[in-house]
Amino acid sequence: MSQDEKPDAPPAAAEKPTARAKPPLSRAKRQELRRKFLRTLLLTGGIVGAGLSGFLPLVYARTPRLRPPGALDEKDFLASCIKCGQCVQVCPVDAIRLADLVDGVGVGAPYIDARRQACDFSCDAVQCILACPTGSLTYKKPAFLEARPGAPLAAKPILLAKENDPEPTLNLSERMGVARLTRPEVCLAIKGKGVKGPARGHTFRGKMRYVRIDRWKPVPIAGVRYDVEECDLCVRECPVKGAISIETVYAPDGSLRKSPVVHEPCVGCGVCEMICPTEPGSIEIVPREVWRA
Repeated sequence: MSQDEKPDAPPAAAEKPTARAKPPLSRAKRQELRRKFLRTLLLTGGIVGAGLSGFLPLVYARTPRLRPPGALDEKDFLASCIKCGQCVQVCPVDAIRLADLVDGVGVGAPYIDARRQACDFSCDAVQCILACPTGSLTYKKPAFLEARPGAPLAAKPILLAKENDPEPTLNLSERMGVARLTRPEVCLAIKGKGVKGPARGHTFRGKMRYVRIDRWKPVPIAGVRYDVEECDLCVRECPVKGAISIETVYAPDGSLRKSPVVHEPCVGCGVCEMICPTEPGSIEIVPREVWRA
């Protein structure tokens, strides 16, 4: 082969056929795929929700509920309460609510969220007990149900609204719980600070019977203004005589401070927790707590 001659070029590779573009999906097909995706999503959410529906009640069931006045011990209460809601209907301050699904076996059972709305005994006779058809709420337990030590009250509580009446006591033999100063570091009484204006602000929807305003009719707490130099609202508004007082105590640093002190007549109604002006509340009700001297 001469130098001027060039080798034949290799044959060009056969061109691959161009892939055809897929035709766009029709509108009906897109809608069908979207429905399948949504069904899958909803099915997955339902499976997860079903799992949580069994798990969450177990978690929340560990949180004690404050039951209405005269409630039996928790197991007996849940076993006998038929969730009829009669106690809810007769409460004059709408303090009693019915538990939702997260309460597990307690779903539908009545309870009180004292911070939202406490039982102020403005019905005097404790209407929820009178309305209960099963004895889940009762003035006096039957003989075969023993009271837990520390649960019975030493004497019938004196209702301040009835203190001057011929019969001033409240027909209640066991406490609902006991108030505890759970956040002393924010308590205004300990800090020596006062309260001006509504205790819980203008938007708070709770109500209470103020004897000095109207002995018979509860009024909105948001409409009552305070002007006190040193906070004593938990003592001032407690409906039970001798249940709480402001005392001079020793602080951890050895100094003398004024502080709320809870006494044996406390029935655990929750008024002190509801009226406390700090957020969160400095004082709380421990449900089913017993008195410890």
